[in-house]
Amino acid sequence: MKALIQRVTRASVVVEGRTVGAIGHGLLALVGVEKGDDEAAADRLLHKLLHYRVFGDADDKMNLNLQQVDGGLLLVSQFTLAADTRKGLRPSFSSAAPPDEGHRLFHYLLARAETAWPRVESGEFAANMEVSLVNDGPVTFLLES
Repeated sequence: MKALIQRVTRASVVVEGRTVGAIGHGLLALVGVEKGDDEAAADRLLHKLLHYRVFGDADDKMNLNLQQVDGGLLLVSQFTLAADTRKGLRPSFSSAAPPDEGHRLFHYLLARAETAWPRVESGEFAANMEVSLVNDGPVTFLLES
């Protein structure tokens, strides 16, 4: 599994004109599920999401994690993260998990996140989403499990 994380001052997801998820200060995580991913990969990714140190301490060094700053976590499924872009001018999605498996593992990750942390929001799997964010820094990392 992959997650493109962005440290944000705020982020939200709108589907068909209604806000389905929104956070203030925290992390927006765009999540891609690849063939061969499993629950263990989702658990490793969640551990990184909650513990990766991307927030500034008193000296403005990236030493604090999401939990230490009491931040929100907005999970958004994004199968395009699994694209192979090494060849040609059109992405290949042959490494992406099939939709049913992607749905299952994304919702597994979401359920585990909601159990582990009280400030979790999400988009809607396979929906056409409008994601808005204010990137803080900017700070962006690609996490892989």
